[in-house]
Amino acid sequence: SYIKENIIKTFKLNYNTKPLKNIKILDIGCGGGLLSEPMCRLGAKVTGIDASDKNIKIAKLHSKKNNLQINYFCSSPEKFNIKEKFDVILNMEIVEHVEDVGFFLKSCSKLLKKNGIMFVATLNKTLKSYIFAIVGAEYILRWLPIGTHEWEKFVKPEDLILILKKNNLKLDKIDWMNFNILTNKWTVGNDKSVNYIAMFVKN
Repeated sequence: SYIKENIIKTFKLNYNTKPLKNIKILDIGCGGGLLSEPMCRLGAKVTGIDASDKNIKIAKLHSKKNNLQINYFCSSPEKFNIKEKFDVILNMEIVEHVEDVGFFLKSCSKLLKKNGIMFVATLNKTLKSYIFAIVGAEYILRWLPIGTHEWEKFVKPEDLILILKKNNLKLDKIDWMNFNILTNKWTVGNDKSVNYIAMFVKN
């Protein structure tokens, strides 16, 4: 809903059963299509890329099963050779896993249209994010396999803003995502120390 609402607002779209109709979205690090599929159901023309061939095979299988027209490719943005540019790029929980975040984001920006928007959701580089995302999620709660995250790759918001500014992307808004372990729900909150989501517009 966060992504949907901000796309509608930015492009001044109408609220209906398919509010994202004809919006071209690139979902980077799409995995098995967890986000690509609802975006497609909202009417968007979705392309999903992932460096894992296994993930792409799962995504293709699942979209076919659900009769969804999504273009999936096994690729990274650095190697994604396509002439088409996109209205929206989704970088959700991916930048904290890449080796060279500067080169990765530069490659992403080249795939975005002028006045297009890029969402980046990631983890702040703080002591609390280390405790929650690595010690808590991996070692204590076992939500994720041990070794999923490397704290050294976590990105501070100010560093992310600076990298994207160099690639003609201006910060439009930033929100802090807070997880309530008791209700098992995510909300937009005030705690800046762990998860955040930012929206950038290409100049």
